[in-house]
Amino acid sequence: MIHSATPRARRAHRRTLRATVRTRAAQHRLVASVRRRPRSLTTVCLAAGVDRATATGTANGLRSVAKRLALTPAAVARTRRTVAGGRAHQTHTVTRWTLGQVQVLIRAYRPRKPEYRAAVTRLASLCEVTA
Repeated sequence: MIHSATPRARRAHRRTLRATVRTRAAQHRLVASVRRRPRSLTTVCLAAGVDRATATGTANGLRSVAKRLALTPAAVARTRRTVAGGRAHQTHTVTRWTLGQVQVLIRAYRPRKPEYRAAVTRLASLCEVTA
């Protein structure tokens, strides 16, 4: 524990600790949400702790594996996507997958990029914990 001499330094330290707790709580809520109901492949990747760019690429690879295996998603929904807080005038189809389905996909997915391989390892650990 840091024993700062000034109250300002103690407040700053507590502020960083609160930010850490907020980040952990948000991550925990996301993981719990993924375990409870079907979510999109990108959301599952983010819940596993993969960064956003790698999660998008991994999700695209998993979608192509699903197409190859003729695996259908658990749920299909229509949503209005917004970018940078703007209004979405068109709806997009979103597919949602259960963790069991994601487990099937990652068994058949053989990525070549090291980042995607690490992402698959994280996904496997997320799926094994709940299965």
